Amino acid sequence: MNSVITFALRHRVLIVIMLALLFVAGIIGFTRLNIEAYPDPVPPLVDIVTQSTGQSAEEIERYITIPIEIQMAGMPHVTAIRTISLFGLSDVKVQFTYDFTYEQAEQWVTNRLSQLAPLPNGAQPQISPESPIGEIYRYRLVGPPGYSVMDLKTIQDWVLERRFKAVPGVVDVAGWGGKTKAYNITVNQNKLIDYGLTLPEVLQALSNSNINVGGQTINIGPQAAVVRGVGLIHSMDDIRNTLLSANNGSPVLLSDVADIRIGNQPRLGIAGQDDDADIVQGIILMRRGAESLPTLRAVEAEVQKVNTSNILPPGVHIEKIYDRTELINITTQTVLHNMITGVLLIFLVQWLFLGNLRSAVIVATTIPFALFFAVLIMLTLGESANLLSVGAIDFGLIVDATVIMIENIFRHLVLAQKNHDDSPPEPRLPVIAKAATEVSQSIFFSVAIIIAGFVPLFTLSGVEGHIFGPMARTYAYAIAGGLIATFTVSPALAALLLPKKLEETETFIVRKLNAIYKPVLGFALANRFLTLGGAGLLFMAALIAVQLLGLEFLPKLEEGNFWIRATMPPSISLEEGNNYVNHMRQVIKNFPEVVTVISQNGRPDDGTDATGFFNAEFFVPLKPSGQWPSGIDKEKLTQQVSTALEGKFPGVEFNFSQNIEDNVEEAASGVKGENSVKLFGNDLEVLEKTADKIKQIIATVPGVTDLAVLNSLGQPTVKIDIDRARAGRYGLAPGDINATIQAAIGGQAAGNLYEDGSDRNFPMMVRLAPEYRKSLDAIRHIVIGAPNPNGNGVISVPLSDVASVDLVSGASFIYREQQERYIPIKFSVRGRDLGRQKAKLFKVCARILLLLCRATLRTRKL
Repeated sequence: MNSVITFALRHRVLIVIMLALLFVAGIIGFTRLNIEAYPDPVPPLVDIVTQSTGQSAEEIERYITIPIEIQMAGMPHVTAIRTISLFGLSDVKVQFTYDFTYEQAEQWVTNRLSQLAPLPNGAQPQISPESPIGEIYRYRLVGPPGYSVMDLKTIQDWVLERRFKAVPGVVDVAGWGGKTKAYNITVNQNKLIDYGLTLPEVLQALSNSNINVGGQTINIGPQAAVVRGVGLIHSMDDIRNTLLSANNGSPVLLSDVADIRIGNQPRLGIAGQDDDADIVQGIILMRRGAESLPTLRAVEAEVQKVNTSNILPPGVHIEKIYDRTELINITTQTVLHNMITGVLLIFLVQWLFLGNLRSAVIVATTIPFALFFAVLIMLTLGESANLLSVGAIDFGLIVDATVIMIENIFRHLVLAQKNHDDSPPEPRLPVIAKAATEVSQSIFFSVAIIIAGFVPLFTLSGVEGHIFGPMARTYAYAIAGGLIATFTVSPALAALLLPKKLEETETFIVRKLNAIYKPVLGFALANRFLTLGGAGLLFMAALIAVQLLGLEFLPKLEEGNFWIRATMPPSISLEEGNNYVNHMRQVIKNFPEVVTVISQNGRPDDGTDATGFFNAEFFVPLKPSGQWPSGIDKEKLTQQVSTALEGKFPGVEFNFSQNIEDNVEEAASGVKGENSVKLFGNDLEVLEKTADKIKQIIATVPGVTDLAVLNSLGQPTVKIDIDRARAGRYGLAPGDINATIQAAIGGQAAGNLYEDGSDRNFPMMVRLAPEYRKSLDAIRHIVIGAPNPNGNGVISVPLSDVASVDLVSGASFIYREQQERYIPIKFSVRGRDLGRQKAKLFKVCARILLLLCRATLRTRKL
């Protein structure tokens, strides 16, 4: 390093110019550096979503979830397979280790799915595009007065979704809320009976009337003409004029037995905002591995283009609800604040202790040099920064070497002046070079010790390595930059900035500290055994204190929002649940710290959020904390909102988190909650009873909040049990009866209607009129078409003649992990550290499980 120091001193002006250039390049680089709010801590996870309309949770588990589960078994580097089965939806999450990238994991899952046998009812597994930190932009589609949510939903699905998915970095757009358009064919059962028709015949007639065919080609002269048979339905009149049969030579049309109107498919979820009970919102998801800032800029440009052009109908526009830019800006401001504060503090400390302003400036220069050096390295390697990697840099470690260097140069220059009071002064450059080379070995040794302290971070693997690895690398870049500055910039600036006449003065602070330290040092040397004994006692006290320290895996990233989950009774309907949700939204909005409240009740149409009507989630952006009433912090606000909600809605369980935090926690554990205890077993009834007892005991642990059992049972179910013997006497198979039940009660699509002039198409839903399916008694009188014993046509058989119809309680949610059922008990910890509370909870749960489940239930905690 001696030659480096000599070069820097000889070409000190060049070094200063290069310093200025690096500062300019660093500032430009910092503006271009991709900054993420937080690293994705969840290993590669592939989410398989399969929808099968109308099937209960138990059928979904038996016919869809378990076959997919079995198909996924045996893949390399799989750590867990977690599943949820609920009404109409199967959700299978396959968790891999970091030995695979997400793309490799997805390819393995895709290959296995291609070998899966066909699922019932034509169900098709899809890979969900969602990721724990993928949501980057949330918007609302707003129309003029009188514009329906069905029209807005149609624009969202057929216009905006396509445009945003074409934006670089965007993987998908999830629509939430609104009504999905459909052509509803409401059948009058009495008229159907009068014409001697059945629902399956109506479905078959519609399917036969909505088809195009190809007839290869024919030669017309020298040309080959393509043959097309065109029979697609293009309008409601085409539906009405569909021929069902002929009655005494007169055609029986669909309009004779059914009412055809534009309606909507059964709703699975409702979104609301503030005073609006029904809105249409879109959630833009970023592709895994894409950069947030470039993607956000592209999305914002597309939003601007859509709003300012004629893409949307008059009066319809996009309103932004949230974007990741706000959180990234907070991260950037934190990094800049840390850097400026670090520069000022180090400058101040150096000045106060050394008493020389210019030396303090030289030392402080190392901080921006090291930071900008690290930024340029990250840009060159294509790495991203985040609050943990850049915001946590300890600038004291970076300037340690520079402080040693400058103080030694300062000391040597002062000594050189004192030794040549009566003779010409010694040339400055050799003195500075000698002083710098004198401490170079010590500096290298100190940096080696610092680097050795970071070695464990470089060796971390799994989730820990994924989170702390970027921080370790950034530290390495910054320390390297600080070391370069120490051996080049510091000697050059010392030669240029330090005055010719220097005086080593003892500042006021140093004098006071010496006045305290010298007597203490004298006492320690005079009483060596007492001093060492005291040090030993302090060491023992420190060991004891360590046991009392709180434990957290990571500090919480303040996102500036709430994500509140309300869990209502599992049997509640969507309409009734949404009435409560609208009131909850108003309660939250009344707090002055809240900007707006967006509610999501149920699940989206694409099934990417596996939940039911009982689940409501609230996204609550908050104002900057400086605008809050005095004395209020996030902890107190959480308590106030929780108290207000629990007071007005007894029996509803609330859970508080943050947007990204909630997504990460759910992806990591498979449970909607911060923490959970999982109780494994096969009998859901036994599991629920045991889980309730565990909940009661956990509630006694201080600091535990948001405690709830995610129940699996309690779903009211209309059970139609077919009597095979009685059905056989009418010549009916169970499949014949079930086909009518499915279409009559739940509705069944008879193909799609392609609208003229566009590629938009919507299902034609055949269903009995409401009066024929509104109650158990009405369902019992649904008629089944059976073969006529005389051989002509069909006869009408009431459903009650071939099946029993009863209201029973069934499963609403079935959780599985590693091919075994479980029930989660979720909880949060507030006001206490998580590590110690978890240790207490594990001890409590172990004792409970030993007492309650020793002989009958295998248990496991997570």
